[in-house]
Amino acid sequence: MKHTSIPAAAAAACVLLSLGTGAAVAAETDGFTTGKPGIRSMSALAFGPPGVLFVGDGRSGSIFAIDLGGRAKPAQEGAKPPEIQDLEGKIAARLGTSPSEIMVHDMAVDPTSHRVYLAVSRGRDKWRSAWLLPNDVADATILLEIDATGRIDEVPLDSVRFARAALPNPVDPSKKHEWKEEVDLRADTITDMAFHAGTLWVAGLSNEEFASTMWRFAWPFRAGATATTLENFHGAHGKWETAAPIRTFVPYRLGSTDHVLAAYLCTPFVTFPASDLADGKHVKGRTIAEFGWGNYPLDMIVYRKQGKEKLLIANSNLPFMIVDPAEIERFSGAITAETTTYTAGVAYEPRSGTGVLQLDAYDEKQLLVLRRQPSGKMDLAALPVENF
Repeated sequence: MKHTSIPAAAAAACVLLSLGTGAAVAAETDGFTTGKPGIRSMSALAFGPPGVLFVGDGRSGSIFAIDLGGRAKPAQEGAKPPEIQDLEGKIAARLGTSPSEIMVHDMAVDPTSHRVYLAVSRGRDKWRSAWLLPNDVADATILLEIDATGRIDEVPLDSVRFARAALPNPVDPSKKHEWKEEVDLRADTITDMAFHAGTLWVAGLSNEEFASTMWRFAWPFRAGATATTLENFHGAHGKWETAAPIRTFVPYRLGSTDHVLAAYLCTPFVTFPASDLADGKHVKGRTIAEFGWGNYPLDMIVYRKQGKEKLLIANSNLPFMIVDPAEIERFSGAITAETTTYTAGVAYEPRSGTGVLQLDAYDEKQLLVLRRQPSGKMDLAALPVENF
């Protein structure tokens, strides 16, 4: 998942390249060690500085920064995004198993090389409920890479340069989910990550009384994380909630103030001023919209079209949602009582997009999605930004 706006990411990459990417990355990875990271579960992926892939490992309660080295060479200008029909079938052939076992937990596109990275498990045959998410079902331990030609390779993790940072007080694995049978809350230790302005933001569940938490790590990993517990008002439920984790989010500047824009299950949309998210604090967010219950928000990105930035949200049971940041800025209220309508607050513009499981930006003109087709097969497909 890549959450920064495409122009901002591209500009940052250009600056680093002009200074010498190798030198810049080397300076930030001085503290890396070489060996086997021992990743237990690839709960979430996110790209940071050029050549560095963050892997959120919910099972170990850790964040791993992987130096991709030569795999992060800049992409050729104008390269077309790879598109693969029956991706699970192709992955299964590569790993020597059946397509029915392949499950993709997350996807991230390297903004420098434009290579696609997938966190994968062999756990899909264990699926028991439509409400389960991949991390509820199995632990992803396979990292795959797709290049511009569509070639699929496994990224070996036996000997890589990496750094590790521990989450303070992640949720105890002995705690069980309230309504997902046989699922422990450790599956929601890390639900999403975003790298923005030199900081890695990590959403998930801690072991605090108010479990929903946002951790922040300054990059490079030379100090511990800050942790803020969160609370949001869920209009469809008519109550404040502290145990539901953020499902997807983006750091975003509204006016002159940095915010975290976050979406939760069922689908409240909430803003948190970044300055409020201090270490050890408990913060109530401002619910500015209800986008529809019975839905998981799966991914959120920022894109630019005709000079204007928009938010795009991919969902489990609803279409793509386009949210205009200008509308967020104009909305001065908050949802603090049970809603009587299916949607409320800031409006979104729907776009066809059901069946999309993962979403990321490929470049300024193209998005990449993993989409489940009516045939049951899953494709890696490109979507022009102009469609949105």
